[in-house]
Amino acid sequence: MLAAFFPFATATWADAPLPLADLVLIDKSERKMWLIAAGKKYREYEIALGDNPIGHKQQEGDEKTPEGTYIIDYRNPESSYHLSLHIDYPRESDKENARQRGVSPGGNIFIHGLPNGADSLPHAYKGKDWTDGCIALDNREIEEVWQLVKDGTTVEILW
Repeated sequence: MLAAFFPFATATWADAPLPLADLVLIDKSERKMWLIAAGKKYREYEIALGDNPIGHKQQEGDEKTPEGTYIIDYRNPESSYHLSLHIDYPRESDKENARQRGVSPGGNIFIHGLPNGADSLPHAYKGKDWTDGCIALDNREIEEVWQLVKDGTTVEILW
């Protein structure tokens, strides 16, 4: 299914330094995230999502991860999780949808590592959806993503 939307070839970067990503692609149904540069996937990660992952985020507290096109608009090296990259949800359309329903759209959607202090228990989080709507990686992975994804990078989140 994903190939129909993004028919990228998988890159091999051998001994060359890894490039900066120009796209972060997230497939919620597969629990996968890819870093893409110049149309080529060069890193793949298994991710955890919100406790209620099916469907687009509609409101604060629904524990859904948004779907659509967003950007990384800032990073937080001192968050409650091991490093975090903020996704610019909610967009105007998200706010309007929530406004029409009389609810808050929520916010604070990040790509982040494990909760601070949990680095000795990564196995307790692996393979489980445990966030409130964020995209979670293990600490080693978020450290790599932190280096390869700069502010302003596009994030495409699909079901």
